[in-house]
Amino acid sequence: MEKKSTEDLENTLKSTHIRDFDRFRETNRESLAEGEELFSGYIKEKIRKKGLTQQMVFLMADIPERYGYKLLSGEKKTRQRDIILRICYAAELSLEETQEALRKYPMPELYARIPRDALLMIAFNERSGSVLDVNTLLKKHGMESLRPSGVQD
Repeated sequence: MEKKSTEDLENTLKSTHIRDFDRFRETNRESLAEGEELFSGYIKEKIRKKGLTQQMVFLMADIPERYGYKLLSGEKKTRQRDIILRICYAAELSLEETQEALRKYPMPELYARIPRDALLMIAFNERSGSVLDVNTLLKKHGMESLRPSGVQD
């Protein structure tokens, strides 16, 4: 079965009653994405549009390549928001694109009232330097750096 576009799904939903949701879900199973699948498709498309490769992004994010591929394929999952932030920064995502990626994973968005998040928001807006430079900036201001993969809370 062919994947339907978002527009096609939205048009179908206009005439779908709540009691028919289970049938809608089953009929359109191939076209629906859940959880990390939303993130995976989103981030892969952003990487492609920016002319990058996944390998380049994992290298710049300082994430083991195998782990990165498994994250984007959905084979592995993470509860570490910093890993997603590393990928987003290395993939040259804007702050808005990063917030969208976090929503799609799903993870908490960067929040301006939290000092570390506020500094990260500035870093995403200014885009000056690498993930290592962002970590240096965080440390300079007495904040925890972006944790690498494998480091648990």
